[in-house]
Amino acid sequence: MTQYGFFFDQSRCTGCHACSIVCKSWNDLAPGPVKWMRVLQRETGSFPTVRLNILAVPCYHCEKPLCAEACPAKAIHKEERFGAVLVDSTQCEALHQTQDCRRCWQACPYGAPQFESDDKRATMSKCTMCVDRLYEGNKPICVLSCSLRALDFDTVDNLREWYGGGDQLDGLPASKAKPAAVFKRSDPKRHLVLFDPEDALELWKGRGPYASPALPPLFDNMRDVTEVPPGMVGRDRLVLKARSAEELMYYTRDDE
Repeated sequence: MTQYGFFFDQSRCTGCHACSIVCKSWNDLAPGPVKWMRVLQRETGSFPTVRLNILAVPCYHCEKPLCAEACPAKAIHKEERFGAVLVDSTQCEALHQTQDCRRCWQACPYGAPQFESDDKRATMSKCTMCVDRLYEGNKPICVLSCSLRALDFDTVDNLREWYGGGDQLDGLPASKAKPAAVFKRSDPKRHLVLFDPEDALELWKGRGPYASPALPPLFDNMRDVTEVPPGMVGRDRLVLKARSAEELMYYTRDDE
């Protein structure tokens, strides 16, 4: 089997959600928590070294899919031509008519299995690698939607040859499942405009050189800006496995 997979360049992704939107449209997915392509944000650091880390997360169509091993109905299998991990929705639905089961979701380290509600008997669906398009000689729709070319698709061997062997990003768990994905980390942060952070904070504290002296300072201590307390930033961690539909919607919405 020749294994195909995705390339993701974190240094190019701006979090525009085009890949997620076009995925839902192409696959006729209803509005709501079923997102076969999720776009997640994680903010780290504080002034002057704030960093917004963005990750587009499809199913990684692992070479050794743990979800398939965990499914008691054997509803998940590896497709032979491209190595896609696919779901037989009929078998999945039959299983959920008799029992609550989310073993596939529990086994997947990346949260790829998707459910339309928190009902434990809801049928699972997930990214199909756009096999319908692949059979016609086209690339996955998410790849073609990315205006900044942060996504690519080909054999994993080709992707590694073209882009290097990056198989990990900050926040992604290591897994024996062998995800069919190649990553490029964000470029190191650098200041394009040189400035003195302390001078900038003094100007900020005093509301700038033209502020009325009658106005109080914006903050009393510089540490109020440079040392961010836990919980102050809403999306300060990467949540691959949301505990509910509401939490998934929160971490995949760009509304802050």
